Amino acid sequence: MTSPASSTPLPHPLDAITPAFLEEILGDEALSWVRERNERTEKTLADHPDTAPSVRVLEEEILSVLDNPQRIPMVTVRDEWAYNFWTDGEHPRGLWRRQNYQNYLDGSDDWQVLLDVDALARTESRSWVWHGAAVCPQDPSRALITLSDGGSDADETREFAIDSKTWVSDGFFRPEAKGSLSWLTRDICWLSQPTSPDTTSPSGYPLRACLLHRGQSVEDANVILQADPSAMGVWARALRDAQGERSIVEVMEDFYTSDRFLVEGEPGELGPDSPRRLPVPRSAEATVWNRWTLAWLREDWSRQGQTHRAGSLLAFDTDELFASPDVAPSTTLFEPTAHEVLEDLTLTRDQVVLTTIRDVVSHLTVLVPPSSGVAEGGGAWKTVGLDVPGGTDGGARRIATAVVSPVDKQKSNDLWIVTTGYTEPSELWLVQPTVDEPEGVRSSATSVRQAPHLYDASNVTVTQHFAVSKDGTLVPYFEVSAGDSSGPAPTVLYGYGGFDVSLLPAYNPAVGRAWLERGGTYVVANIRGGGEYGPGWHRSALKENRHRAYEDFVAVARDLVGRGVTTRQQLGIQGGSNGGLLMGNMYTQYPDAFGAVLCQVPLLNMGRFHTMLAGHSWIAEYGNPEDPQQWQFIRTFSPVHLFNPERSYPSLMLTTSTKDDRVHPGHARSLGYLAEAAGKPVLYFENIEGGHGGAADNQQRAHNQALGWAFLWRELGV
Repeated sequence: MTSPASSTPLPHPLDAITPAFLEEILGDEALSWVRERNERTEKTLADHPDTAPSVRVLEEEILSVLDNPQRIPMVTVRDEWAYNFWTDGEHPRGLWRRQNYQNYLDGSDDWQVLLDVDALARTESRSWVWHGAAVCPQDPSRALITLSDGGSDADETREFAIDSKTWVSDGFFRPEAKGSLSWLTRDICWLSQPTSPDTTSPSGYPLRACLLHRGQSVEDANVILQADPSAMGVWARALRDAQGERSIVEVMEDFYTSDRFLVEGEPGELGPDSPRRLPVPRSAEATVWNRWTLAWLREDWSRQGQTHRAGSLLAFDTDELFASPDVAPSTTLFEPTAHEVLEDLTLTRDQVVLTTIRDVVSHLTVLVPPSSGVAEGGGAWKTVGLDVPGGTDGGARRIATAVVSPVDKQKSNDLWIVTTGYTEPSELWLVQPTVDEPEGVRSSATSVRQAPHLYDASNVTVTQHFAVSKDGTLVPYFEVSAGDSSGPAPTVLYGYGGFDVSLLPAYNPAVGRAWLERGGTYVVANIRGGGEYGPGWHRSALKENRHRAYEDFVAVARDLVGRGVTTRQQLGIQGGSNGGLLMGNMYTQYPDAFGAVLCQVPLLNMGRFHTMLAGHSWIAEYGNPEDPQQWQFIRTFSPVHLFNPERSYPSLMLTTSTKDDRVHPGHARSLGYLAEAAGKPVLYFENIEGGHGGAADNQQRAHNQALGWAFLWRELGV
């Protein structure tokens, strides 16, 4: 087994190529190694040149943005109440609070605090991080609250009495694990929880969907569906719409392959025979809404002599689909084009709202179903465009993103729409689409809250460009430039390129304060592996085609240099998680293209990734290293295997979190170890808590970000 560029045999994928102690997350030797490097990094970046701002100044600026009291308090509406979770300088772990919904719409800031997470953490001597709350639909005086110790994915859920602001002593409780607990009725919850080896997937997720009745222990919950041991995980949730209360249980084989089961009947009478599998492709995203089944295709689907393209959205009458799966008629609600794809769909009481992206910019459409099923001749779906609130950008193409969610999908068609852009602070709109005959749909939009301008964008310009990748593919990217653009400027190029994730324009005042206000240029690359042009854009960089994402990214880098935006020495790159894998490959495969690399919570050892924490769930994205044929291509994008101690590399900074139970910190530790041993310029910082997000509160978040920006200014700001 040899590298494409060398005749030197590579190690077996599971062989350790760095000391084993680095993978002992809380091992004494490992934590000692981490502390030494953290101290070295803090000291190095504290001693900053005149061309770089200090960590302290950057941290203060970023924290002022993160804790700004004028940012929008986003809410969840239940009956007459608007619920919000809020953090600030005095409450870094946060407050769960509520106020009257109409008062919220009127601009009130008079909140009733329900739970102080900082106080709870002090009382219980735990590092609690908020993971969410769900108010019981049948009894709005009760809620399920989920908390994580230190910010890891593993968390616990408790029942909370809202009126008395106390925990329900004999209420529902789910102990710490990578699971979930959600309301079905006041006295029955859906539970997905790994409780033993045979109920835990190789990725650490639950393999059972159960009904937990009030008073039952987690171990005694009624099993409704048990997945195969090789599955990625099982999750269940209740559906509440015009058809009443039903549920969906999803059995995931991997991120892109699932079986979804509809569960109907009286909650107290449900059993293992209740779930019925939705007869749609396993690769499709599918749900049930009112009388319809909606299937969002990841792959082409041929049926009844017609091929429905990947990225299309189809609607079936659910009863017709179950009665005649092979011949049930369907309606195509959306079909992608070369420039426009479906990014999201939102379900309200009577309408489906599509969010599409046209060359990575948002557009909205409202769909109104016919009164009865397709086979019954109930008429056609109405399709009406919905303007993105906020108007146009002076007649020019507005580079903005719209994020849509229902206000209360059981009771109304009202929508929350948040608009944002690189220089456009978030604005929250209440949009009320109304069905009008025969015109279709009209709507009104009211601005509810406006986030403040938190950096000086008066001289910032946003433009979209296209680079040409190695195989001729046009790759879009956004350039956010500040100050005098007549000459090359320090530039940070950000990318992700995986898991069908789209990088859309969004306001990021921390970037504005730390980078743009000081004359830097910020660039976001929409490379293959993401979802910017639909499922095909994602699939084109899977597994053996992973190299295309990396070729796209370096094509953008070279285009920036070729256009005179920056120079190689002034070009830094940044990415985290799968984007950290991208950074690792830029560092090892294209070291001459960049001046600095900021690699955050990364995957880097692709020979062992599937054996570490949640890594097994990513085999569908990267491949299986234990398959010799797949290892042949996986090894070509495994940074720790590609690292060559004889080669010159740009300055590297690696950051991760000890509490990250999704991407093992051993990835970052390994490349840091190799680079340091070879005498390469490398800094390493590992936050002790914070989970995959890297920080447990805004203070930690601001410090981590400040270290990264200080590193980039230090390396690129000459």
